[in-house]
Amino acid sequence: MRLHSLNLTVRYKLTMQSPGKSLKEALLCAQSEERLTVGVYESAKIMTEDPDSVSFCVLAMDEEFECDIALQIHFTLIQSFCFDNDISIVRVSDMQRLVEIVGDKAEQFEDAHCVLITNPADGSWEDPALEKLHLFCEESRRLNDWVPEISLPER
Repeated sequence: MRLHSLNLTVRYKLTMQSPGKSLKEALLCAQSEERLTVGVYESAKIMTEDPDSVSFCVLAMDEEFECDIALQIHFTLIQSFCFDNDISIVRVSDMQRLVEIVGDKAEQFEDAHCVLITNPADGSWEDPALEKLHLFCEESRRLNDWVPEISLPER
């Protein structure tokens, strides 16, 4: 039993070393395959129409989040939906950096508070970065951190 606990701790530490880098890689891969949905309302639409297609959710907070009660309610609903549908979810605190990663033009994404990564239609893929993120989220939940915060790497 002790060895199993040690294994989980080692695996968690390895996963924790670069979750920001893994998130960036997963976002770029999904973007290149047109599997990204950006925006709270766009994400809610996908979650309602086809929840099984959603693989990963990123919630981005900024100074607007603190003052916007409606956005806080949307985040709460999105988090609840993700928990109920076993969708991995993380927070990032630098929405501008997230926009730099997922957008060709910053003005293209006025609302990047929520970004979804969906599964490909054929289901025949494996994204190592996304797998690392799922493991990171799973290990975080075991430590009662249900929506872990990830820092995105600088350029």
